[in-house]
Formats: sequence, structure tokens, C-alpha cells
Amino acid sequence: MTDSPFKAALAHVAPVFLDKKATVDKACSLIREASKQGAQIIVFPETYIPAFPVWCALQAPIHNHDLFCELAANSIKIDGPELAMIADTARECEILVSIGFNEGTTVSSGCIWNANTLIGDDGSILCHHRKIVPTFYEKLIWAPGDGAGLQVSETRLGRVGMLICGENTNPLARFTLLAQGEQIHLSAYPPVWPSHDPATNENYDLKNAILIRAGAHSFEGKLFNLVAAGFLDQTARDLMASRDKEAGRILDNSPRGISVVIGPDGAPVSEIMQDEEGVLYAEIDLSCCVEPKQYHDLVGGYNRFDIFQLTVNRESQRPVSFLPHDKTTHHSAGGDPVE
Repeated sequence: MTDSPFKAALAHVAPVFLDKKATVDKACSLIREASKQGAQIIVFPETYIPAFPVWCALQAPIHNHDLFCELAANSIKIDGPELAMIADTARECEILVSIGFNEGTTVSSGCIWNANTLIGDDGSILCHHRKIVPTFYEKLIWAPGDGAGLQVSETRLGRVGMLICGENTNPLARFTLLAQGEQIHLSAYPPVWPSHDPATNENYDLKNAILIRAGAHSFEGKLFNLVAAGFLDQTARDLMASRDKEAGRILDNSPRGISVVIGPDGAPVSEIMQDEEGVLYAEIDLSCCVEPKQYHDLVGGYNRFDIFQLTVNRESQRPVSFLPHDKTTHHSAGGDPVE
């Protein structure tokens, strides 16, 4: 692990909506840009490839079959060529990359997970995580994940863990990462998350929710929280508006997500990016995480492990197991065979 401060990049950016190839090309361009600016890690938003399916908040599912099919067609696999291209770029630029994506599987043409992967600066997959519970209307799109990705990765920058959006509300998921010595937490969020018609109800304040969650995790863990939310560009907004006369109004009046870095005292240590697309940079100094541990070390002297115990199942879930096992082949999460 490096003892020196390092620069982190947060990609507060829009995908090329529902176009996996063009979105991967854009991601690789942003990775190269961040590397040229001296960043050692870049964090992309929730399901950046190929989009966050905001349409499921705006219309009943009977009107969205075509969009679901298009999303499924543009979903990618953990061992597919799209992530391989991103991994090659990470290795070329010697930068860590965290990227959210809609994940497909060979065992089902219609099963999609909300997934995130951390790629090392050597191009290796360090962690592959699937959102354990899709939130509210997200259940119309994504299958629930498992605990296989609830792990902290040892990197040259420090010990890195990650959760997706509403998972950052789950204290047991968060403690699972803290208990593995997490020093850098990665939080991925969507560009917008409508919960009500803003004309009749106060809408879900995504900015405030992010600040509460990120601040709490940073303060409790005495760590840095790198938050990357997506950006809703005009193309995606207009496509949604063209499908329903109320969709544009709802989107225009729903609070946007933010990208920000939170320090170990629970307060922002960077500017907050919300209404403009771009890459946000911040300096991270892990030496700042040590002194606050004197006050509250939840995975050390400020806990009672004789009273509280947490058990986590990190086994990958598969639709079928065959006996006897072929010793030359194992299965990744989702059932895809890997030699």
C-alpha cells in the first residue's frame, strides 16, 4: 500500500444511452483522461453500461417491454469483450477502475443483474459485486444478487470496498466491509431517482440521501468515501419524454444525484458535482484515517464481539449444480462456466 496521498477521479457522466459499444468507448476515453490528470483510481456510476433504467419509474411495465429487451441486448458479461477492453485500458494507464454495468448471463437471455466490478491497475478483476436487493421499482429490471462480492480488495492504494446505491443504507452490508479493514469505500449511484410525481408530493432527495449515507459510513469507518453518480443528458431525457407526456416534467423536477468525496470525519473533502457532466478530482490521504480510530473503532476497541456477531454467506448462487463435479471446470456467479 502506498504511504503517499493519491488523486482519485469520479466520473459524473452520462452513458451513450443503451449503446454498450459506444459507452465502453466513452469509458475508455475517460479512463485515459483521468490517468493523464494523475488519477490513480476512477469510479464510474451505477449501471453505467449501458444505462440506468429510469423508465421503470415513469411508466407501468406494460409500456416498457421494448426498453427492457434493448437493455438486455446491451447488457454485458463479466468475462465478455467489453470489460476486457476496459481492463486493457486500466492496465495500459496503470489505474484502478470501478465501473457499474448491467450484467447478463449465458444461462438466461432475460436475466439482468445490477453489477459493479473493481479492476486493478494490472487489468485483473479484483471484485465482482451484484446488488443484493434491487430497490423499489428496480425489481422490475434486476434479479437480486448474492454475497460473493461483499469483499474488500487489497490494492497499492489501500483496502477498497464497494456498494451500489441503496446498499449503502444497509448497516450489515456496510459493517461486512468495515470488518475487512476497508479504507476506501466506493459508492455508485444513478443520475436521478424519481419516487413521486413532484406536482403532488415531495420527491426523494437523492443528493441529501447520498450525503447522509456517505457521511455515516465515512464517519463510522473513519475512511474515505468516493461517490460517483450518473448524469442524465438531454438525449436520455428526451427519449423518456417522447414516450409519455408526463415523463419529461417528472424528470425535470426530480432531484439529481451527486458525485463527491467524503473524508473520515463524515464531511465532504471535495466540491459537489451535480448539474454538469464532467470528471471530479480529489486528493486522498489515508493517514487522516488513523487518529479518528481513537474515538470510535467499530471493528476494534469500540465494539463488543462477545455480544455482537455477524455471519455472512459469500457463496456464489447458481441455478443448478451437477454431481460429481468436474474438477477441470468451475462456475462463476450466475452459472457461466469458466475454465
